[in-house]
Amino acid sequence: MGRAKAKKGPKYAVMKKLITRKTIQHHKEEVLNPAKKDPQQEKLPRNVPYVPSALFFKYNTALGPPYRVLVDTNFINFSIQNKLDLEKGMMDCLYAKCTPCITDCVMAELEKLGQKYRVALRIAKDPRFDRLPCIHKGTYADDCIVDRVTQHKCYIVATCDRDLKRRIRKIPGVPIMYITQHKYSIERLPEATIGGDFDSHRAVPASHKCYIVATCDRDLKRRIRKIPGVPIMYITQHKYSIERLPEATIGGAPRF
Repeated sequence: MGRAKAKKGPKYAVMKKLITRKTIQHHKEEVLNPAKKDPQQEKLPRNVPYVPSALFFKYNTALGPPYRVLVDTNFINFSIQNKLDLEKGMMDCLYAKCTPCITDCVMAELEKLGQKYRVALRIAKDPRFDRLPCIHKGTYADDCIVDRVTQHKCYIVATCDRDLKRRIRKIPGVPIMYITQHKYSIERLPEATIGGDFDSHRAVPASHKCYIVATCDRDLKRRIRKIPGVPIMYITQHKYSIERLPEATIGGAPRF
């Protein structure tokens, strides 16, 4: 016996969906309207960059003695080549107490350099220096220093690396210490913060003009002359002499 053929149902014409006027209006409002606000985007928190309160434009009020100096790996090596003591050289540069800070990344880089740089490693382990722990992955000191300085504006970065100095210059309010002519020099540090609101070797406070400066140092006299209203006493022809003192103030101001 043959198989029974299955009955086929009747065929109907498939009608295409018609686009109604309501659908077109909904498409214009939801998709084609660029000014429409997304409610999901409005619920997200705003990403506002953190601006430290100690930064007034490019002037950093958080800097002051004792200075905390973040030391890079190559800064220690170049200091040894130029026969410079880290703490003494920083004090001669800033005229104030300085505390070198060594991060774990810098210590790890010095350990990787081997026996050739054992003197630099011994200097970095000096108990007078502050040791800063690192919580990030890897031992790349440049990224560590840049991230730390971006978050905390209370450091001076000591480095001789051109790439790192170029990255630090993009961060406002962070001074850079480097080596030039066999001595330390500072970049982007306002004179008002050198020595803790003192000008010219901490001899004359910037806020008090009631002093006379007695010195024979040419560099100091050159700096004092830039401060208006501060007389200078010096030695000439085996006697003391005064400079920039009005005659009306000599012997007391006359009373009428």
